[in-house]
Amino acid sequence: TEKGVEVHKLILVNDEILKQWQKSKPEPLQLIRVMTENDKKQYEEQLQLEYRALGQCRYLAEKRNLTMNLTKAKYTFDRKKLMFYFTADNRIDFRELVKDLAAVFKTRIELRQIGSRDQAKLVGGVGICGRELCCCTFLEHFAPVTLRMARDQNLSLNPSKLNGACGRLMCCLKNEADTYEDLNTRLPKDGGKVITPDGREGIAESVNVLRERVRVLFTDDQGNREMEEFAAADLQFTPRRKTKSAEKTAEQDEQSKKKKFNSYDTEPDEKQLEELD
Repeated sequence: TEKGVEVHKLILVNDEILKQWQKSKPEPLQLIRVMTENDKKQYEEQLQLEYRALGQCRYLAEKRNLTMNLTKAKYTFDRKKLMFYFTADNRIDFRELVKDLAAVFKTRIELRQIGSRDQAKLVGGVGICGRELCCCTFLEHFAPVTLRMARDQNLSLNPSKLNGACGRLMCCLKNEADTYEDLNTRLPKDGGKVITPDGREGIAESVNVLRERVRVLFTDDQGNREMEEFAAADLQFTPRRKTKSAEKTAEQDEQSKKKKFNSYDTEPDEKQLEELD
Protein backbone atom coordinates (compact mmCIF):
# COMPACT_ATOMS: atom_id res chain seq x y z
CA THR A 1 0.00 0.00 0.00
CA GLU A 2 1.04 3.66 0.12
CA LYS A 3 2.39 2.95 3.64
CA GLY A 4 4.51 -0.02 2.55
CA VAL A 5 4.05 -3.79 2.72
CA GLU A 6 1.05 -4.59 4.93
CA VAL A 7 -1.14 -7.54 5.85
CA HIS A 8 -4.81 -7.30 4.83
CA LYS A 9 -7.73 -9.69 4.91
CA LEU A 10 -9.46 -10.37 1.59
CA ILE A 11 -13.21 -10.50 2.16
CA LEU A 12 -14.48 -10.47 -1.45
CA VAL A 13 -12.94 -11.70 -4.69
CA ASN A 14 -14.30 -9.64 -7.58
CA ASP A 15 -12.07 -8.31 -10.37
CA GLU A 16 -14.35 -5.40 -11.26
CA ILE A 17 -14.62 -4.15 -7.66
CA LEU A 18 -10.87 -4.57 -7.15
CA LYS A 19 -10.09 -2.48 -10.27
CA GLN A 20 -12.44 0.31 -9.13
CA TRP A 21 -10.87 0.30 -5.66
CA GLN A 22 -7.36 0.47 -7.12
CA LYS A 23 -8.31 3.49 -9.25
CA SER A 24 -9.64 5.34 -6.18
CA LYS A 25 -6.31 4.97 -4.35
CA PRO A 26 -3.48 7.51 -4.72
CA GLU A 27 -1.15 4.61 -5.55
CA PRO A 28 -2.23 1.30 -7.13
CA LEU A 29 -2.70 -1.53 -4.66
CA GLN A 30 -0.40 -4.46 -5.36
CA LEU A 31 -1.39 -7.91 -4.13
CA ILE A 32 1.89 -9.74 -3.41
CA ARG A 33 0.91 -13.22 -2.20
CA VAL A 34 -1.22 -15.25 0.15
CA MET A 35 0.35 -15.44 3.60
CA THR A 36 2.54 -18.46 4.21
CA GLU A 37 3.10 -20.16 7.56
CA ASN A 38 6.31 -18.18 8.00
CA ASP A 39 4.41 -14.98 7.24
CA LYS A 40 1.84 -15.81 9.91
CA LYS A 41 4.56 -16.42 12.50
CA GLN A 42 6.24 -13.16 11.53
CA TYR A 43 2.93 -11.32 11.81
CA GLU A 44 2.29 -12.72 15.30
CA GLU A 45 5.76 -11.60 16.35
CA GLN A 46 5.05 -8.20 14.85
CA LEU A 47 1.93 -7.76 16.98
CA GLN A 48 4.00 -8.40 20.10
CA LEU A 49 6.63 -5.90 18.95
CA GLU A 50 3.93 -3.28 18.31
CA TYR A 51 2.55 -3.76 21.82
CA ARG A 52 6.01 -3.29 23.35
CA ALA A 53 6.76 -0.32 21.08
CA LEU A 54 3.58 1.42 22.21
CA GLY A 55 4.59 1.05 25.86
CA GLN A 56 8.10 2.31 25.14
CA CYS A 57 6.72 5.33 23.28
CA ARG A 58 4.40 6.17 26.18
CA TYR A 59 7.33 6.03 28.57
CA LEU A 60 9.46 8.34 26.38
CA ALA A 61 6.53 10.75 25.88
CA GLU A 62 6.01 11.02 29.66
CA LYS A 63 9.73 11.58 30.07
CA ARG A 64 9.48 14.51 27.63
CA ASN A 65 6.33 15.80 29.42
CA LEU A 66 4.25 15.56 26.25
CA THR A 67 0.47 15.59 26.82
CA MET A 68 -0.48 13.09 24.15
CA ASN A 69 -2.71 10.03 24.21
CA LEU A 70 -0.96 7.30 22.23
CA THR A 71 -3.50 5.07 20.53
CA LYS A 72 -1.64 2.52 18.45
CA ALA A 73 1.77 1.46 17.16
CA LYS A 74 1.91 -0.09 13.69
CA TYR A 75 4.80 -1.76 11.88
CA THR A 76 4.79 -2.30 8.14
CA PHE A 77 5.17 -6.01 7.40
CA ASP A 78 8.76 -5.57 6.22
CA ARG A 79 9.45 -3.61 9.45
CA LYS A 80 11.04 -0.76 7.54
CA LYS A 81 8.66 1.73 9.10
CA LEU A 82 7.07 2.11 12.54
CA MET A 83 4.06 4.41 12.88
CA PHE A 84 2.58 5.81 16.09
CA TYR A 85 -0.92 7.30 16.21
CA PHE A 86 -1.98 9.66 18.98
CA THR A 87 -4.63 12.20 19.94
CA ALA A 88 -4.08 15.53 21.66
CA ASP A 89 -6.07 18.68 22.37
CA ASN A 90 -3.44 20.92 20.77
CA ARG A 91 -0.54 20.66 18.38
CA ILE A 92 2.40 18.74 19.83
CA ASP A 93 6.06 19.41 19.09
CA PHE A 94 7.32 15.84 19.08
CA ARG A 95 10.59 16.26 17.17
CA GLU A 96 12.66 15.35 20.21
CA LEU A 97 10.48 12.30 20.77
CA VAL A 98 11.09 11.19 17.17
CA LYS A 99 14.84 11.32 17.84
CA ASP A 100 14.44 9.14 20.92
CA LEU A 101 12.28 6.60 19.10
CA ALA A 102 14.62 6.44 16.09
CA ALA A 103 17.54 5.77 18.41
CA VAL A 104 15.67 2.97 20.21
CA PHE A 105 14.03 1.11 17.29
CA LYS A 106 16.64 1.75 14.55
CA THR A 107 14.01 2.13 11.84
CA ARG A 108 11.98 4.81 10.13
CA ILE A 109 9.59 6.48 12.59
CA GLU A 110 6.36 8.30 11.83
CA LEU A 111 4.17 10.08 14.39
CA ARG A 112 0.70 11.06 13.29
CA GLN A 113 -1.87 13.10 15.20
CA ILE A 114 -5.41 11.91 14.55
CA GLY A 115 -8.93 12.88 15.58
CA SER A 116 -11.33 11.11 17.92
CA ARG A 117 -13.12 9.36 15.04
CA ASP A 118 -9.88 7.98 13.64
CA GLN A 119 -8.99 6.81 17.14
CA ALA A 120 -12.23 4.83 17.42
CA LYS A 121 -11.53 3.30 14.00
CA LEU A 122 -8.08 2.12 15.12
CA VAL A 123 -9.13 0.85 18.55
CA GLY A 124 -12.45 -0.71 17.51
CA GLY A 125 -15.53 -1.41 19.58
CA VAL A 126 -19.26 -2.10 19.56
CA GLY A 127 -21.95 0.54 19.00
CA ILE A 128 -25.25 0.97 20.84
CA CYS A 129 -26.87 -1.10 18.06
CA GLY A 130 -24.91 -4.13 19.32
CA ARG A 131 -22.82 -4.44 16.17
CA GLU A 132 -19.18 -3.64 15.45
CA LEU A 133 -18.50 0.02 14.71
CA CYS A 134 -19.14 1.02 11.09
CA CYS A 135 -15.74 2.74 10.89
CA CYS A 136 -14.03 -0.56 11.76
CA THR A 137 -15.87 -2.61 9.13
CA PHE A 138 -16.96 -0.90 5.90
CA LEU A 139 -16.74 2.88 6.41
CA GLU A 140 -13.65 4.17 4.61
CA HIS A 141 -14.19 7.94 4.74
CA PHE A 142 -15.85 10.05 7.44
CA ALA A 143 -18.70 12.19 6.12
CA PRO A 144 -19.67 15.35 8.04
CA VAL A 145 -22.54 14.77 10.49
CA THR A 146 -24.62 17.64 11.87
CA LEU A 147 -27.17 18.01 14.63
CA ARG A 148 -29.70 19.09 11.99
CA MET A 149 -29.71 15.51 10.69
CA ALA A 150 -30.88 14.29 14.10
CA ARG A 151 -33.59 16.97 14.19
CA ASP A 152 -34.80 16.04 10.69
CA GLN A 153 -35.12 12.42 11.85
CA ASN A 154 -37.14 13.44 14.94
CA LEU A 155 -34.55 11.96 17.30
CA SER A 156 -34.11 12.96 20.91
CA LEU A 157 -31.29 15.51 21.18
CA ASN A 158 -29.67 13.59 24.00
CA PRO A 159 -25.86 13.39 23.66
CA SER A 160 -25.75 9.98 25.32
CA LYS A 161 -27.99 8.60 22.54
CA LEU A 162 -26.59 10.54 19.58
CA ASN A 163 -22.86 10.27 20.28
CA GLY A 164 -20.88 7.21 19.29
CA ALA A 165 -17.88 5.56 20.92
CA CYS A 166 -15.67 8.42 19.71
CA GLY A 167 -17.75 11.02 21.54
CA ARG A 168 -18.88 12.60 18.26
CA LEU A 169 -22.23 12.36 16.50
CA MET A 170 -22.80 8.83 15.17
CA CYS A 171 -21.87 8.33 11.53
CA CYS A 172 -25.05 6.33 10.91
CA LEU A 173 -27.08 9.56 11.21
CA LYS A 174 -25.71 10.33 7.75
CA ASN A 175 -26.99 7.04 6.28
CA GLU A 176 -30.66 8.10 6.30
CA ALA A 177 -30.14 11.87 6.11
CA ASP A 178 -30.85 12.09 2.37
CA THR A 179 -34.02 10.00 2.71
CA TYR A 180 -35.38 12.12 5.55
CA GLU A 181 -34.42 15.33 3.77
CA ASP A 182 -36.35 14.25 0.67
CA LEU A 183 -39.38 13.21 2.75
CA ASN A 184 -39.36 16.43 4.78
CA THR A 185 -39.71 18.50 1.60
CA ARG A 186 -43.17 16.94 1.26
CA LEU A 187 -44.16 17.51 4.90
CA PRO A 188 -45.09 20.56 6.98
CA LYS A 189 -42.99 21.83 9.87
CA ASP A 190 -43.99 21.02 13.42
CA GLY A 191 -46.23 23.88 14.51
CA GLY A 192 -46.84 25.00 10.93
CA LYS A 193 -50.24 25.98 9.57
CA VAL A 194 -52.09 23.47 7.37
CA ILE A 195 -55.43 23.39 5.57
CA THR A 196 -57.42 20.14 5.57
CA PRO A 197 -59.40 18.76 2.58
CA ASP A 198 -62.63 20.14 4.07
CA GLY A 199 -61.16 23.66 4.27
CA ARG A 200 -60.43 23.82 8.01
CA GLU A 201 -57.24 25.47 9.23
CA GLY A 202 -55.14 23.82 11.91
CA ILE A 203 -51.66 23.42 13.35
CA ALA A 204 -49.35 20.49 12.57
CA GLU A 205 -48.89 19.14 16.09
CA SER A 206 -46.65 16.19 15.14
CA VAL A 207 -45.34 14.67 11.92
CA ASN A 208 -44.60 11.00 11.23
CA VAL A 209 -41.94 11.31 8.55
CA LEU A 210 -41.73 7.70 7.37
CA ARG A 211 -45.51 7.17 7.19
CA GLU A 212 -46.02 10.73 5.85
CA ARG A 213 -48.88 11.29 8.30
CA VAL A 214 -49.62 14.53 10.16
CA ARG A 215 -51.57 15.01 13.40
CA VAL A 216 -53.44 18.31 13.12
CA LEU A 217 -54.66 20.34 16.11
CA PHE A 218 -57.89 22.33 15.74
CA THR A 219 -59.01 25.04 18.19
CA ASP A 220 -62.48 26.61 17.97
CA ASP A 221 -63.62 30.06 19.18
CA GLN A 222 -64.54 28.66 22.63
CA GLY A 223 -61.04 27.27 23.11
CA ASN A 224 -61.99 23.65 22.61
CA ARG A 225 -59.17 21.56 21.16
CA GLU A 226 -59.47 18.61 18.82
CA MET A 227 -56.80 16.37 17.26
CA GLU A 228 -57.12 14.51 13.96
CA GLU A 229 -54.66 12.65 11.73
CA PHE A 230 -54.33 13.17 7.97
CA ALA A 231 -52.14 11.99 5.11
CA ALA A 232 -49.67 14.71 4.19
CA ALA A 233 -50.69 14.47 0.53
CA ASP A 234 -54.26 15.57 1.47
CA LEU A 235 -53.14 18.76 3.24
CA GLN A 236 -52.19 22.19 1.95
CA PHE A 237 -49.09 23.76 3.54
CA THR A 238 -45.80 25.47 2.85
CA PRO A 239 -43.20 22.67 2.39
CA ARG A 240 -39.81 22.72 4.03
CA ARG A 241 -36.69 23.74 2.20
CA LYS A 242 -33.69 21.52 1.54
CA THR A 243 -30.70 21.97 3.83
CA LYS A 244 -27.75 21.18 1.55
CA SER A 245 -26.07 24.43 2.55
CA ALA A 246 -25.89 23.24 6.16
CA GLU A 247 -24.04 20.08 5.10
CA LYS A 248 -21.54 22.14 3.09
CA THR A 249 -20.90 24.31 6.14
CA ALA A 250 -20.36 21.21 8.26
CA GLU A 251 -17.90 19.81 5.71
CA GLN A 252 -15.93 23.06 5.76
CA ASP A 253 -15.81 22.94 9.58
CA GLU A 254 -14.56 19.33 9.40
CA GLN A 255 -11.78 20.30 7.00
CA SER A 256 -10.72 23.24 9.17
CA LYS A 257 -10.46 20.92 12.21
CA LYS A 258 -8.20 18.54 10.28
CA LYS A 259 -5.67 21.32 9.72
CA LYS A 260 -4.61 21.21 13.37
CA PHE A 261 -3.58 17.55 13.06
CA ASN A 262 0.09 17.04 12.15
CA SER A 263 2.45 14.22 11.35
CA TYR A 264 6.17 13.71 10.99
CA ASP A 265 8.42 10.88 9.95
CA THR A 266 12.19 10.52 9.80
CA GLU A 267 14.92 8.01 9.12
CA PRO A 268 17.11 7.20 12.16
CA ASP A 269 20.35 8.54 10.69
CA GLU A 270 22.59 11.30 11.96
CA LYS A 271 22.05 13.70 9.05
CA GLN A 272 18.29 13.88 9.48
CA LEU A 273 18.57 14.09 13.24
CA GLU A 274 20.86 17.09 12.80
CA GLU A 275 18.35 18.68 10.40
CA LEU A 276 15.64 18.34 13.04
CA ASP A 277 17.64 20.60 15.35
